[in-house]
Parts: sequence; C-alpha cells; structure tokens
Amino acid sequence: MEAGPRDTERNGTGPDPESVLPGDLGLPAEPARLTPDGPEDETAVPEVEVELRPQRKLRIWQLAPIVMLAAAGSLMFAFPLAFEFGDGGAVVAMLGLLISCCAGGWGMMAARRVGYSWPGLPARGSGERPDWRIVALYAVVVLTLAFLAVWRVARLR
Repeated sequence: MEAGPRDTERNGTGPDPESVLPGDLGLPAEPARLTPDGPEDETAVPEVEVELRPQRKLRIWQLAPIVMLAAAGSLMFAFPLAFEFGDGGAVVAMLGLLISCCAGGWGMMAARRVGYSWPGLPARGSGERPDWRIVALYAVVVLTLAFLAVWRVARLR
C-alpha cells in the first residue's frame, strides 16, 4: 500500500520537481555554518555524539571489599611468618594466604567483567586464542609463588 500517488507532479497538477528550490519548501538554501561561538543560524543545532556504553572502570564499591580482604589476608599471612607465633602460627598463616588468594581472584574476576585482561592475553569476547607461552609463564609464576608460600608456612612447625 502506498502513501499516495507519486505521479501528481509529473501530470501537471503540481510544480515540476526539477524547478523547485530548497528555499521554496521552507528549507534553508544552504546548511548553517558553524563558527567558534556556535552556529551562525540560531535555529540550527549542531549534532552531539553521546557514548551509550558504560565506561570500563572499576568503581569504589567494587574495589573497597577486595582491597580490605587482601590487606587482612596479607597481614594474617605476614605476622605469623615474621614473628613466629606458637603452634597456631602456621594455621593463621595458611588462612591468611587463603584469604589473600580469594581477594586476588575476586579482583581478577571484577576486572574481567569490566573488560580488562592480563598483559599478553586477548580481551574477552575478541575470539582470539591466547598464546600458550604466555599462559605457561603465568602458570609457572603462580605455582612458584604458591610453592614458596606453602614451604615457608611448613617451616614454621
């Protein structure tokens, strides 16, 4: 269904489309020019682009619990190692190590949800595969740190 006949102008009932000027239809003959103070014509409004996606930032309410848990866990891990409390020192140190690792994992998941990725690894949803050498390097570093931490706590006994 059409909105109306299209050939009325060509049948002589209306103006010839080739002879109509933009000013005859109520439109400006040329677009408004922009000056440093704004548009020349007061009725013309410049277009403004607005980003609809949220910014990729971790907010303070996301970071505060992660930082507090990491600080508490690292203090629980560090004090028994530094001052060698009695028999309970190893248990407190392992609990602190566990809390620190949980805070680190929580922070990594929050960062991943925002869109950040580890250096050398592709961004989430990019479809690229990670390089196995980078993944192996990260695995070696994490396993080495875990081994050293458990070894130091085991030496408390």
